[in-house]
Amino acid sequence: MIRVGVVDDQALVRAGFRMILEAEADLTVVGEAGDGRHAIDMVGRARPDVVLMDIRMPVMDGVEATGHITGMNDAPHVLMLTTFDLDDYVYAALRAGASGFLLKDTPPEQLVDAVRVVAAGDALLAPSITRKLIEEFARSARPGDATHDGLDLLTEREREVLRLMAKGRSNGEIASELYLGETTVKTHVGRVLTKLGVRDRVQAVVVAYECGLVVPGAT
Repeated sequence: MIRVGVVDDQALVRAGFRMILEAEADLTVVGEAGDGRHAIDMVGRARPDVVLMDIRMPVMDGVEATGHITGMNDAPHVLMLTTFDLDDYVYAALRAGASGFLLKDTPPEQLVDAVRVVAAGDALLAPSITRKLIEEFARSARPGDATHDGLDLLTEREREVLRLMAKGRSNGEIASELYLGETTVKTHVGRVLTKLGVRDRVQAVVVAYECGLVVPGAT
């Protein structure tokens, strides 16, 4: 059973998410919160596996709350929710440790799938939306200014895999492009995450953009 926490300042929105999630046999909502500060308390008390986190809220916004939550022991995965496809807070949320994000008007079946993907330890990097957003906010952060010691530990093949991850490719697409088996790609992805010291694919992609390994907008 996947335990989910729902954080949004609108009670009707929270109720809607709860209804969608609890219609699934493998999902249960274990806590709710109306702002970031209460979200931190809720996570400490209810210990969800995944937190659906609104970005714009009173008292404490979702970005700040995410930073606190992802720093906890046995931290849950945080899936950000935003109203706009180019929300100014999205890149900051990824840097704070979010495992991905969805637009609030995402169809229910995609919301459910996203929770399962994030709960499994994968990052939500949907090519149609996420690549566009990550590139936009990486561009605004002047990629190339940062450094990361872990990049020096990557083999050339691992760098190739990371570049494709940053372009929104799935494991299957990476396997096809590099003429590798999908199991081999999963192994490479795991090694990339370990060497970079990051939790998931999104955080690895942030490092790739910030350090200039991938140029925003490149195909």
